[in-house]
Amino acid sequence: MQAIETVLFDFGGTLDSDGLAWKERFHALYRAEGLDLSAEAFAPAFYTADDALVGALAPWAGLKETVDALAMGLEAELGRRGGRAGADDARGRRVASRFQSEMSAAFDRNRPVLKALGERYRLGVVSNFYGNLEAACESSGLASLFGVMADSQRVGAEKPEPAIFHAALSALNATPETTVMVGDSLRRDGEGARRSGMRFIWIAPEDVQAAERSGVADAAVTELPDLLEILI
Repeated sequence: MQAIETVLFDFGGTLDSDGLAWKERFHALYRAEGLDLSAEAFAPAFYTADDALVGALAPWAGLKETVDALAMGLEAELGRRGGRAGADDARGRRVASRFQSEMSAAFDRNRPVLKALGERYRLGVVSNFYGNLEAACESSGLASLFGVMADSQRVGAEKPEPAIFHAALSALNATPETTVMVGDSLRRDGEGARRSGMRFIWIAPEDVQAAERSGVADAAVTELPDLLEILI
């Protein structure tokens, strides 16, 4: 196998958490607010609010604006599904604030890891996002560490489609054989990496790895700093 020269990262759930997607984290915060709704019942409301933001946010909208808009959209959707006329804006603001605080802590921890990796590898981000990925990375203090930030809405292809991975590789003048993808989703990141000819490192909590162990991943970690033991 050829030596790794390039490392691509998913954004949400990978750079801003330890392998937990936004849906799961929003659900946990709403449960803490007293929402008695199962993960299965919460998911359709989240996906509806999430899909509504694709292409609707300004390209310069940062993470705060993104999370605030998602929380307000989710509140409206939860209200509609619960038979209420309006949203609980105060609850939505609390959830958004706590979500952003958790993200900020993850960025502070992961930024030195990315800097260390950047001294050895070309780095990039490949994300199914809303059209404002570059602004989101800029507002998180990470943009300068990446040579490319491939946003599905801007590229016109979503993971696991190889096209979005190839767009990132082309921008970095990289090859699949010398690239590894790091992400929290076996379907979007792992399957996309496999279809694109890249290696894949899965980031997920230990219990998720135990329940969903798959041959798609070449290695698995529970937090981003663990990458230093694999790649450096």
